[in-house]
Amino acid sequence: MKKIWLITGTSTGFGRSLGEVLIKKGYPVALTARHVDQIHDLVDGQEQAMALTLDVTKKKDVRSAVKQVFERFGRIDVLVNNAGYGYFGAVEECDEHEVRNLFETNFWGLSDLTRAVLPFMRKQRSGHIVNFSSIGGLTAFPAFGYYHATKFAVEGLSQALAKEVAPLGIKVTLVEPGAFRTDWAGRSALDRKEIIDDYADTAEQRITFTRKKSGTQPGSPLLAAQAIIKAIEAEESPIHLLLGKDAVQNARLQLKSIKKDLETWEPVSTHVDFGDEKYWE
Repeated sequence: MKKIWLITGTSTGFGRSLGEVLIKKGYPVALTARHVDQIHDLVDGQEQAMALTLDVTKKKDVRSAVKQVFERFGRIDVLVNNAGYGYFGAVEECDEHEVRNLFETNFWGLSDLTRAVLPFMRKQRSGHIVNFSSIGGLTAFPAFGYYHATKFAVEGLSQALAKEVAPLGIKVTLVEPGAFRTDWAGRSALDRKEIIDDYADTAEQRITFTRKKSGTQPGSPLLAAQAIIKAIEAEESPIHLLLGKDAVQNARLQLKSIKKDLETWEPVSTHVDFGDEKYWE
């Protein structure tokens, strides 16, 4: 039997592409979006697909969506927490209200939906939670500090969750894309309102570069969807699924940086226990 999928944020980008590929492959799938009219074209005439209104920041929407999927399909085998957006600006430039809204969607929305589905997956003793992170959940660049903060939070939550639910037959996979041809760097992302000249050569330069590249990124969302499905259907699914040559390259650079600091500072790092006082004399 084909797995039953529930996906958030399917009006554009990765979510929409994943929905398209799953439907073509005949998977039963529930597609969700804040504005459900934007995804009717995906499900019209598709008996195994349904479209639901879901704003992940609204708990009533979360509960309602999960209930409707179980009423229709009787189970959820794969939950894909894809809904999210970017926010550009140096840390000092960003607005606290906008940052809190960012966390509400990128982190708390993901957390709430995961918690809503887990009781059913525990009862099934099976299931797979797919949390969209980013290469920005493993390393960081100027201008995206608070976006990175949301994705680093998703990484920590997901890695802990994976260890908690593994004995219950439930798997967790983090999807960590690089640059893909989605709306993330275009109309979906928000910009800071305050501009501080001192960040012109760091944050401002990075924002300009990222906006300019929007629509020409090398990554194909449809091929990313194929990769995600392959990972979920694998007997041993990865916890970390990096997508894109740039993601792999930047992850390697981050590992190299960590390795360098670890080895350089190991004598200091390992002499801070009781009994190590003589090292510091």
